[in-house]
Amino acid sequence: MNRNWKRILVGCIAAAMVFAVPVAVFAREKTPVKPAPAAQSNLAEAAKSAILMDADSGTIIFEKNSHDRLPPASITKVMTLLLIMEALDEGKIKMTDKVSTSEYAASMGGSQIFLEPGEEMSVDEMIKGIALASGNDASVAMAEKLAGTEAEFVNQMNKRAQELGMKNTHFVNCNGLPVADHYSSAHDIAIMSKELLKHSEITKYTGMYQDYLRKSSAKPFWLVNTNKLVRFYSGADGLKTGFTTEAKFCLTATARRDNLRVIAVVMGEPNTKTRNAEVSQMFDYSFAQYMNHSIFKEGEKMGTVQVEKGNIPKLELTAKHSYSVLLKKGSPVKDIRYELRMEPLKAPVTINEPIGKLIVYQGDQVLTEFPVDSPASVERAGWWTLFKRTSANLFS
Repeated sequence: MNRNWKRILVGCIAAAMVFAVPVAVFAREKTPVKPAPAAQSNLAEAAKSAILMDADSGTIIFEKNSHDRLPPASITKVMTLLLIMEALDEGKIKMTDKVSTSEYAASMGGSQIFLEPGEEMSVDEMIKGIALASGNDASVAMAEKLAGTEAEFVNQMNKRAQELGMKNTHFVNCNGLPVADHYSSAHDIAIMSKELLKHSEITKYTGMYQDYLRKSSAKPFWLVNTNKLVRFYSGADGLKTGFTTEAKFCLTATARRDNLRVIAVVMGEPNTKTRNAEVSQMFDYSFAQYMNHSIFKEGEKMGTVQVEKGNIPKLELTAKHSYSVLLKKGSPVKDIRYELRMEPLKAPVTINEPIGKLIVYQGDQVLTEFPVDSPASVERAGWWTLFKRTSANLFS
């Protein structure tokens, strides 16, 4: 190739790259309009703090002192489970991976599955031990598996809490055993519970009433879910109980009926009977008064987004979980619409990186907004890939 031809090609490539930059139109921001909190003064009367939330949209149905900082006890493990599920999604670990128990993990008191130093269980079994039996030892063993030390895992817990906007939460350990400066709020617990429920497979564990560990051993260990609502309340399938003398009886619970899933959190209840009764009443109120209008179901195609200079030119967006809006029963739905608003993307892009939002309107009013994350990582394309892509665009 002679020098003149090289100059012509370089000039064409430069011009094409200038005109290939994606253009995005950004509409004027509007303030989301959400239903007013329920005028139900008799909900969660005995609780120090409580909240009732739609699990899909995050709309708050009822709250009581929901931002008060209180000890969360074993509800802490919701964040531990969230980081485990995210690690599984990202391919850092697999359900079949073996997890070895350190002496430190085996030394945890309180609720436990009685792991011995050096004992190995699969990730699947450890999750079962955390979700059903609230195993403090299993929580620490998984923390060490993922981060090397519990202290580093706790740093990751606090970082994730900040990313989720949990302003009244600070973790000191991964299991909720009593310690100074370890606190959360009903509102923050609902936020991390909502995030955990995006991993729909978690309810396979949290909704199970009983199972066994060490099934093939001479002494199988019987697990019974500490959350009795999964057995006695229709539609309940999680999430996590908590109790210490300081925290009293706490629960973040979820139930689903038809297309509506709600999260109820109570903290500082006087006993388990009152705790379960008040959460059941919160569920009853939700299912009697509200309905869900679906925007996207899990697995449905949402659209595509172009990735400038990526090793793949575009990302296919599929709903990783259900997207819906909460409405009072009987509300009209014919004027509900949505807009997928994406940021211009330029490689590299990281999996789960925020890349835009789904905005749901009713008429001209914004009902709610959902963040949209990247479904995959996209590396920057090499110069030869960019050259071929640009040349194809130029001469097509």
